[in-house]
Amino acid sequence: MLAVAIPVVIGEGLKPFTTSHTPSESSQAATGSAASAAKEEYCPHIQALERTAPVLPMIPGVPERRSFDYVRHGTIDLLAALNIATGKVIGKLSAQHRAVDFRDFLDEIDCQTEPSLAIHVICDNLSAHKAPAVHKWLLAHPRVQLHFTPTYSSWISQVERWFAELQRRCLDRGVFCSLDELTTALEDWITIWNATARPFKWTKTADQIIDRICRYCSRISEPAH
Repeated sequence: MLAVAIPVVIGEGLKPFTTSHTPSESSQAATGSAASAAKEEYCPHIQALERTAPVLPMIPGVPERRSFDYVRHGTIDLLAALNIATGKVIGKLSAQHRAVDFRDFLDEIDCQTEPSLAIHVICDNLSAHKAPAVHKWLLAHPRVQLHFTPTYSSWISQVERWFAELQRRCLDRGVFCSLDELTTALEDWITIWNATARPFKWTKTADQIIDRICRYCSRISEPAH
């Protein structure tokens, strides 16, 4: 079974998040097929920024420096499906994020997925995901099912971690003098990522994470804060 999880974040994209686990061997065996899964993330309005001066790298005793001003050459949206079993990504660049763009991306995921596998898509409650055009497409592709996350929970997506890597390795120090340069950089980076892709894995147990959150909440609730 291919589980495609698509939490789409609207507003700020490219936020770091904790790494996530891949399906265990037992859970894969229970499906009766080669289990693979993916998550899709909408990264809204990635800006093609041209800095007015080059970014100066770190040197001993001096932090990295960059100019505060820049020229913006437009924006582009990125939809990405992360296969949580392999770590590989399907990406689609779009000028907008409309229902037809989401439908076309689902069509691309469907085309790149083995016909024998079911596809489960987890997405947020963006209206574009529930539009008539998407509903009509789903009726024609019964192996694809959408599952919607609760409000404000899209941050739990594994693909958020992938976008953090994209931000850190490709965008943070990038200089893009046109949308074409930004598009090429994103496409090349996805290709490079897929060449050595590996699935993300949890490095902490759920109990350890919850315990740390509790300690943090307790600390910030003290009178000193």
